[in-house]
Amino acid sequence: MERPAEEITLESSVLRRWLTTDLAELHRTVTEAQPHLSPWLPWAAGDYTLDSAAQFIDKCQHDWRTGRAFTYAITVSGAIAGCIALERRIGPTGLEIGYWLHPAHTGRGLVTTSTAALVEQALALPGIDHVEIWHDAANTASQAVPQRLGFTCVDRRSPPREPVGAGEAGIDVIWRLTR
Repeated sequence: MERPAEEITLESSVLRRWLTTDLAELHRTVTEAQPHLSPWLPWAAGDYTLDSAAQFIDKCQHDWRTGRAFTYAITVSGAIAGCIALERRIGPTGLEIGYWLHPAHTGRGLVTTSTAALVEQALALPGIDHVEIWHDAANTASQAVPQRLGFTCVDRRSPPREPVGAGEAGIDVIWRLTR
């Protein structure tokens, strides 16, 4: 099975696979960013422990080996600034991109440039013909990324669940970019 690059060097950051040695820094980064992340990411609400971080890193390594997901630390000058992933959740010919950033790193284009790099990696994989980004309608910061990169909004859905994050409107917005 072909996989995307394990490390991608960009102008202002490096995307790289998560390492077991990232445990303490991942925990600190998420803990500091919780007020910023928890309205959108239910896993960031509540008590984010070292064990939570260890489970995340283990899952990232397992998913990479099996090809289920390719999850990267977004690093700036060697420090963890956030996370971005390609995930096999939208069918056999597509990959979904998800991302988050520590608030100290927002507004600099890091997610946009990281997403552009992962789109390129995804569409270079055999059998992949589209990439999607899903976000809650209330998350306008996440919406700006696919808009900047030329994705097309293909659907708005009310999933059969209550909004999970405190900031969510409960409407999924789906953006797609095809080969």
